[in-house]
Amino acid sequence: MSSSSGFAKFIAALVVSAGIAGAGWLVGKGLSDMRALDRFVTVKGLAERDVIADRAVWPITYVATDDVLQNAQAKIESDTTALLAFLDTHGITKDMTELQSLQVTDQLAQSYRSGPIESRYIVSQTIQVRTDNVDAIVAATQDIGKLLQGGIVLGGQGYNPGPSFMFTKLNDIKPQMIAAATANARESAQQFAIDSGGHLGGIRRATQGLFQILPADGAPNMMESQQINKTVRVVTTMEYLIED
Repeated sequence: MSSSSGFAKFIAALVVSAGIAGAGWLVGKGLSDMRALDRFVTVKGLAERDVIADRAVWPITYVATDDVLQNAQAKIESDTTALLAFLDTHGITKDMTELQSLQVTDQLAQSYRSGPIESRYIVSQTIQVRTDNVDAIVAATQDIGKLLQGGIVLGGQGYNPGPSFMFTKLNDIKPQMIAAATANARESAQQFAIDSGGHLGGIRRATQGLFQILPADGAPNMMESQQINKTVRVVTTMEYLIED
């Protein structure tokens, strides 16, 4: 066998050995990386902020009854004028209102009626108030007795839901709240890493929860829309790697 042939075989064997060693190193590193990825902790981060409603919507329904339709209609028109004047005294101008849902019911035409009726016609009208002046709405609702004293019958079919209060500036506070929730989650993950004898690595996965607007008082059966004071809440779910 020539010396050149032997040298070639030596080089080939060296390349094969290096390849095997390199493959072994890559496999080992891959297994090590996989084990590292298997070490993670899932935590939740909470952020809450107290806010105040900045918009109010108030549907006001009122009714008039009479055996003569024209009389009932005239009473509704008179009540509309009086109601708009009442709202104006509280800083709620006509451009903040909208006439809606004029309805006329002929009780003699109701197939399911039973017994005598006091008035044949029931006319109902709804004025919807929409304004960013929440304080004006609150003041008006506290003074609503003046309408009753003036002979205005509120609440079609005995129902008047009252105003709804909304917070419309959620997008303005989202970035700060997400940052706060993420910081809260990282603090918890950091403690897990310390307890496990490792240290906290990077984020493996992150999920932003839904933003919730809740009543600030949190009383049972209390609807968020009925309260001016509210609490905005978001919960994020984070997965952090735990490194040696």
